[in-house]
Parts: sequence; structure tokens; C-alpha cells
Amino acid sequence: MSGAEQTPLRFDGDLSGTLMPWDKGVPGGGGPIPLADVAGKRWNLLREDLPLPVAVLDGESLERNSRWMRSFAAEHGVALAPHGKTTLAPALFDLQMRDGAWGITVSTPHQIAVAVAAGHRRIFVANQLIGRSGIAYVLDQLERDPELAIYSLVDSLDLVTQLAAVAAGKGGRRALPVLVEMGFEGGRTGCRTVEQGLAVARAVAASPYLELAGVEGFEGIIRKADLESTLDAVNAFLGQVVMLAQACDREGLFASDDVLLSAGGSGFFDLVVTAFNAARLERRTTTLLRSGCYITHDSGLYTFLFSLLNMRAPELLAEDAPSPALRVWAYVQSMPEPGRAIVTMGKRDVGFDEMPKPELWHRPSADMSAPQALTPDHQVIALNDQHGFLDIPHESPLRVGDMIGFGISHPCLTFDKWRVLHVIDGAFDVIGSIRTYF
Repeated sequence: MSGAEQTPLRFDGDLSGTLMPWDKGVPGGGGPIPLADVAGKRWNLLREDLPLPVAVLDGESLERNSRWMRSFAAEHGVALAPHGKTTLAPALFDLQMRDGAWGITVSTPHQIAVAVAAGHRRIFVANQLIGRSGIAYVLDQLERDPELAIYSLVDSLDLVTQLAAVAAGKGGRRALPVLVEMGFEGGRTGCRTVEQGLAVARAVAASPYLELAGVEGFEGIIRKADLESTLDAVNAFLGQVVMLAQACDREGLFASDDVLLSAGGSGFFDLVVTAFNAARLERRTTTLLRSGCYITHDSGLYTFLFSLLNMRAPELLAEDAPSPALRVWAYVQSMPEPGRAIVTMGKRDVGFDEMPKPELWHRPSADMSAPQALTPDHQVIALNDQHGFLDIPHESPLRVGDMIGFGISHPCLTFDKWRVLHVIDGAFDVIGSIRTYF
């Protein structure tokens, strides 16, 4: 793809748009490099222009994944506020907004500040605002910018009281929009029953400092003994969210004629659409999905979850299905004993919810041949801080100095280990770089 097509992958806004020579994955020995100048450096991964380990994003996969989710949302009449904590990369926020996102989702005051600094004006906080400092920051931002909207969650009467108290102390000139969060037994936050949720909703509606914008839940961490039980539990939970919204609607508790119903991680968002689009409230309803990991997909958890999605609704993945866009590359550093290779990648470089998967290998040479696939019997069995332990078969082609591209599982916990990720094209040329702000 041309440099012009990659403009959404560059970020030159209010945050630092510069690579420093001490950033991991950036060639050392030079000076600061503006992001806009990266493509002109003509770095190539296979030519060893970058120090390894290095995290890279396949630009074509990013674009395709983003288009796929845009098409899904449009086809089903829902809105998308992608969870920005997955990447915390404003350049990727920009790509998602270009493809029609309603807003951006975050989880913490720090992440809110990143989104505000990057120029976003509709921010969904998929979490509770707790503590005077964080609440006051949000209220100050709302006061400074009349066009800014920041939504957050409540799940208790105590939190309603705290939010209202901080708002009252600051004058309360703008009501803080909140959604009641439904949860489930053994889960994280959220009201455990519809009755609890309704009591919280009534308290919100009675406060002059808050306004009830909708109802929210997160189904992504529901796990049962088998797939059928998991799907039953997810659907039952989504039914609880809808029941609470209907109860609030009947009592006239919502502050707006456009009610938000929000859920949807990157595994069961199709079930969310079915449940929420059938809610049939008296007020207009916006089903707001918050999938984040779709933008890069992965080689483990989300590949598995999408295989289940394909079983439920094969038509959704018929064309341009999401594909893994994120890899971490490392060298074979040592082969100290038969059947074992040590690579220059560890816990400081890659997430390990599931062990990274060695997928491609390349031997640097003048002919620049394309990387080859590694067989499944090459497996990472352990990680230290800076080293990976790789079991290899007797006939493995690997040698010291070879490069290996590792697929990852759960993108969030790889992104947060990198301040800089490079975007590559099909020839492994670096066509841009992005910064993260963890």
C-alpha cells in the first residue's frame, strides 16, 4: 500500500510524534526521528535494519480487520466504541474512527487523558470512576470542553454518592452521564441482580449531578465447563442487562431519548447484537459494542474464539475475516543442547497468557528470500525476562542468528510492553511507526 493510504497509521497530534534512539525496537546511534519521516528511512525487517526483539504490525491486516468490523457494525445497525486499552495507540484509534467508530473506550483516568490529548470527543469509560482525583479530572475536562462527552459506569449506591459529592463540590455545572453496570456471580464489577441495578438507576436519576445514559455489561470473561454452557451463560447474562434496561425504561429513569446498551468483547459480540437489538425499549436504543482486539486479532485466544464464531454464524467470516496483524520477532541466540534453542525474547517483550507461537523463520542473507513457515513441533515452553526457551525437533532448520516471527495471544499484554511498534508491508518494509502510551 502507498504511503498516502497509511496516513491513519501515523499520529502527529498533541502527544509526542517522535521516535527516540533509546526506544526499544528503534535503531540506535541516531537522533530523534519524527513519525512522519519513518517511511523515508526505508528500513526493512529482513535486512536486519531493526534491532531485535521488535514488535511489528502488518499494515494490510490492520486495514482489513478494521474494514471487517466496520462492515459488521453497519450490517447489524450497531455502533462501535473500540476498547482503546488494547493498543493505547492513538494512531490506531484514528484508523478505527476513520472506519466509523462512534467513539473510543478506555478504562482508567490515565487512559482517559490519552484519549482527550489525542483529540477524541466521545469517550466511553468501561469502568467505574473511583476517587476524588479521577472524578475531578473528568469533571474538569467536561467543564473545559462543551463538545466533550465522557460516559462511565456505576454499580453501587455508595459510588453514586461519591460521584455526586465530588460534582457538588465543583459546582456541578454539567451532569455526568453514567450507565448502570450489570455483573454476574463470581465476576468482576457490576450489580448482581436486576433489583440491585434498578436501585442504583433510581439513585442516579434522582441526583442533579448525574444522568442515566444506559445500561452496560461485559460478557467476555464468562467461562463455563463446556461451550454450550458458556453460550447459555452469556445469553442469560445479556438477558439480565436487557431486563434492567426495560425496567429503567418503564420507570422513565433515562435522561435521554437515545439509550445506550453496551457490551461486546471480541469473542461474543454477535450474541450481544442479537440480544440488544431485540430489547424494544420505548426510547431509541443504540447497541454499542466495545470490541478492541479485533484490530490486530491474534494467533491464540481470538483465533480460537473466532473459530467458535464461525461455527455459530459462518456467514460473518465469509469474506475478509480478521487475521493476525501483530508479531514479535527475535533471534535464535543460542542452541546449547539438542532439541533446544534460546531466543532473544522474554516476558518483557511478549504477553504470556498463552505462550507465543513460532510461526515464521528467516535466515538473513543477500537474496532476501521470504520467511518460511515453522512446523507446529517448534514450541515455546518457558520465558525468562529477556530469553525464550524453544523446543525444536531434530530436523529443525534453525541455526544461531536466524530470525523467528512469533504470533502472540491476547494482544493487550504484548502491546503494553512496547512504546514503539513498526508497521510493515508485504515486503517487510517499514511503512510507518506508531507509539503507545501505557
